[in-house]
Amino acid sequence: MERISIFEMLKIGVGPSSSHTMGPWRAAQRFLDELPAAGRDEVARVKVDLFGSLAKTGRGHGTDIALELGLCGECPETIDVSSIDGQIRSIATTKRIKLFGSRDIPFDPETDITFHDEQLPFHPNGVRFTAIFEDGRQLDAVFYSIGGGFIVKEGDALGQSPIQLPHPIDTAGELLSHCKSKACRISDVVMQNELCWQDERAVREQLAVIRDVMVQSVWRGCHKEGVLPGGLGVQRRAAGMARELLGGAVPTEVAEWARAIKSQPRDFRRVLDWVSCFALAVNEENAAFGRIVTAPTNGAAGVIPAVLLYWELFCDMPHDGHIQFLLTAGEIGCIFKKGATISAALGGCQAEIGVASAMAAGALTECLGGCPAQAIAAAEIAMEHHLGMTCDPIGGLVQIPCIERNAMGAVKAITAAQMALQRDPSEACVSLDAVIRTMWETAKDMHAKYKETSEGGLALQIAVNVSEC
Repeated sequence: MERISIFEMLKIGVGPSSSHTMGPWRAAQRFLDELPAAGRDEVARVKVDLFGSLAKTGRGHGTDIALELGLCGECPETIDVSSIDGQIRSIATTKRIKLFGSRDIPFDPETDITFHDEQLPFHPNGVRFTAIFEDGRQLDAVFYSIGGGFIVKEGDALGQSPIQLPHPIDTAGELLSHCKSKACRISDVVMQNELCWQDERAVREQLAVIRDVMVQSVWRGCHKEGVLPGGLGVQRRAAGMARELLGGAVPTEVAEWARAIKSQPRDFRRVLDWVSCFALAVNEENAAFGRIVTAPTNGAAGVIPAVLLYWELFCDMPHDGHIQFLLTAGEIGCIFKKGATISAALGGCQAEIGVASAMAAGALTECLGGCPAQAIAAAEIAMEHHLGMTCDPIGGLVQIPCIERNAMGAVKAITAAQMALQRDPSEACVSLDAVIRTMWETAKDMHAKYKETSEGGLALQIAVNVSEC
């Protein structure tokens, strides 16, 4: 069975979409990596064809931009995001691209990236790369972006892993069984599995980086105002909310900003406003091609940071409490990926916001002292109340309703955690595995127009001329 590290669920990258931005970007990188070494200096042209959902909402999601950056040899984890606009303008103006970051070849995004209406058989998010060599030879490769930044090359073997874990987990039931037999927490089981990929020090260091990037994305969003790109005219709101909640200027240092928030009164309304502000801040950054953590997708990247900061700033989190939180959240996400999907193009927004909310709910429950069964119950409650949620981004942009949905998903996660902590888990009528199966059946029954095509739901009802996307 497929073995997934939590670091495949929690990845540092660039907005606005994991499946439509990071996935195609990674596919472009892999396509270049797999070109025959002897022929790399003989590539004369490169063409790209997009299919299905990648074509229908690709411009709004920045798929073309991601492809160009990937072909340039840039990495989403390390690129200076302030350089993106300049690089893309240069390619459009000169109609040339530096393949691998060094080989200068003709490339016109208007003609060398083609958007097709049809869908390839395996998955709605399909992309085909064609390298044309100086002697006229061509080399094609087809990739699928299957959600959360994961990619699959056509012809790859799926579902098998050479990694042998001490506690193999494919279902929530198996996770609970491991916890019971070891008399330990979910995060303890997950850490033991992660040691098969790297040592504990490396795991902790990587989780600290993930936490810091999450916090920084919230902090940046709390300092930036103006209109988001794309033509919808969506105003950033997080900075104004933060300023109003603090009663003045927002501190310019992350630590000072966090202390100012933590020192505030913890009445329900103020805490609720801060949780919403945190989530909005991340997804405003995401919509503007900022750096975020895919958790489990870019479109749902604000839920987990908002709930993590809720615990850190309002529930007196211990100094290394993010380790426990992220280990638990990451494993719950892995279970959803194995049992259903984290791709909105396959499952609608229940696969993004719903899964993120379930991940955050389970993690918060364990961190607040809940037993493993209560943590799993919290994840079930959160997903149960996202079942059937469609993905209908207006104008193909990850803005409306996506940004506000992150705030709603975060609040639902906190509520689910509180409900789970207040009940005996043995009284639960519905298991998390049953909800995951139901989510997958719902996804398969959902009409295609509600799966990230911008052809149904709000996207169809709201007539918008998005001329700049």
